[in-house]
Amino acid sequence: MQQLKIAYYCQHVLGIGHFHRSLAICRAIAKNSSTTLILGGPTVNVDCSDLGVVQLPGLQMDQNFKNLSPCNPNHTLKKTKELRQEQLYDYFYHAKPNIFITELYPFGRKAFRFELDPVLSEIANGSLAPCKVYSSVRDILVEKETGREKFESRVVNTVNSFFDGVLIHSDPQIITLDQTFNRLSDITVPLKYTGFVSPKKQPSPEQKKGIREKLGIPSETKLIVASIGGGNVGAELLKSSIAAFHLMDNFPARFHLQLFCGPYFSQKTFDQLQENSSANITLQRFTDRFPEWLEVADLSISMAGYNTCMNLAEAGIPALVYPFAQNREQTLRAETLSQQLPIGILTDKDLQPANLVRKIEKQLQLTRIKHRINLNGAVESARIIHST
Repeated sequence: MQQLKIAYYCQHVLGIGHFHRSLAICRAIAKNSSTTLILGGPTVNVDCSDLGVVQLPGLQMDQNFKNLSPCNPNHTLKKTKELRQEQLYDYFYHAKPNIFITELYPFGRKAFRFELDPVLSEIANGSLAPCKVYSSVRDILVEKETGREKFESRVVNTVNSFFDGVLIHSDPQIITLDQTFNRLSDITVPLKYTGFVSPKKQPSPEQKKGIREKLGIPSETKLIVASIGGGNVGAELLKSSIAAFHLMDNFPARFHLQLFCGPYFSQKTFDQLQENSSANITLQRFTDRFPEWLEVADLSISMAGYNTCMNLAEAGIPALVYPFAQNREQTLRAETLSQQLPIGILTDKDLQPANLVRKIEKQLQLTRIKHRINLNGAVESARIIHST
């Protein structure tokens, strides 16, 4: 039996959550199929040697988080789009994948219709080799403030015209896609809930011990991990965490604060945080062992993005989350998961250092829990794809 060729398109424009969720799904699929990850965002320094990778000329959000801009400053937006469109089409013309998966599109990433719609149209009309097409969607969509009816109509028409199915990366007992997409019932292709996508690597006792030993943290010291994903947003959370931590110096218990600032975090702000650190406050930009840190920590302080929340659920660790305020995606996720997990939700007022200390004290009284949330989304996605 000939091995399937899978192409998975992921365009991250702000954080790295979309990339890491896509990577986990691709690695699960790649165990039984030749899998190529098509990327189009800022460079992410992660080893993808176990996959084929097609890197389109990069596009990202501008400094105001409003419009797309080229990652290469020597290219105009128009030129970058032309190069991407040509490269993506050439890939499909020559590689002839059996299955094409689009991360989020058409439920999001409308700005990338210029390169996706021509490929989808020519697959549908037979100009490109036959290829089944699936949309890979997270639990919650960013809801439109205006034009929602037009947006949902376009999504329904696009899915019904060009797609063979939709993979929804959520546990339907927790969050369903129709909570943020009203016309889900109008979609005529199969909708498959996969469970949430979460890494399944469980650190060994030696690995757990090694993290604390490297920092010189004895077992009786409370380890608090603060993180903000990619680092484009959330600097105020890290600043408040450090300020609150300094207020804890007189506590009878011993504490250590580990901060992960993200690969896109401002160097200037990183240097400022370093100046406010101390022997029991350490900073790193990024770690590919974040789940292991959560396994050895006593408390997590973070944003409430999809990947981080799934890491928290996997670890069952007490946590404080600060949802991104620009839309209600992270707030809805945090509020829903807090009914199942030991998660407290932070508001802007809670970032005042004295208030944050009280929140930290309260969460440190909690213990890890076991739950029944389905976190097997990567493996289930691969099963669905291979059964088509």
